[in-house]
Amino acid sequence: MTAIALTIAGSDSGGGAGIQADLKTFSALGVYGASVLTAITAQNTIGVFAVEDVSVSMINAQIKAVLSDLSVKAIKIGMLSREDTIRTVADGLQNHAGPVVLDPVMVATSGDRLLRDDAVAALKSVLMPQVDIITPNLFEAAILTGLPVAQTHQDVVRQAEQLRKQGARAVLIKGGHGGGSECVDVLLTDRDAFHYFRYPRLETSNDHGTGCTLSAAIAAQLALGHDLLTSVIAAKDYLHAALSAGRLLQVGAGHGPVHHFFAQWPAEQVSAAASLRQPDKQKGGANEHAGTKAG
Repeated sequence: MTAIALTIAGSDSGGGAGIQADLKTFSALGVYGASVLTAITAQNTIGVFAVEDVSVSMINAQIKAVLSDLSVKAIKIGMLSREDTIRTVADGLQNHAGPVVLDPVMVATSGDRLLRDDAVAALKSVLMPQVDIITPNLFEAAILTGLPVAQTHQDVVRQAEQLRKQGARAVLIKGGHGGGSECVDVLLTDRDAFHYFRYPRLETSNDHGTGCTLSAAIAAQLALGHDLLTSVIAAKDYLHAALSAGRLLQVGAGHGPVHHFFAQWPAEQVSAAASLRQPDKQKGGANEHAGTKAG
């Protein structure tokens, strides 16, 4: 049977994040993608210039249309923007038995705020307990926990544990906004096990949509029938390769996109991207992650 994943998120007119990045990721990983649009943004690689929410009645209609016909194996949730949208999506999840990935989109790469302050409480109380994994970056984890932005590994662990206490079944805190030569992500599973993913930090301005891409890749792997840990490992490998290959793209004047289709086009670019990735693989990727029990 065809593996199908659904993305519930906002649109990025620049094509690098949101619904567009999710559908590209699904396709690149061999999964059929369906979509529910929650908001329309006017944005490019430089910034976000306008946001227009889709009505909750239309969001509800889209969810019902997709889930009543398509055999959706996994759902990725991205930009929700406001409280009414969050509650509508949460209600719609009642008809879905498969895994759900929540990317709590709050701030764009450009720094523009994408989630209203009054919606944060609803995200935590209404939606977070319904999903299988939440994937905040360092800034989003701080907002969700009410703690300062993590500066140390211990801070990240503490915030992951706090998010579990707030209702999240599993938590992946992304370290892309941190410092140092390595990018370290921390996964706390529903079995209270910690897993760490270490990658060499890539110097690139083509990092728009990384959070959307990672969460969509996790959803795609779950739709293919993999367990959560296997899905996160595969998704991290995919994102790192897409970031590496994205350094060869020339899209816009600001933060360009990652290269979602690095394995598909064109041949000479694939070869160049592969040569760029070889040293990174030697330094250690997600397959070398360490797993420990929470203390």
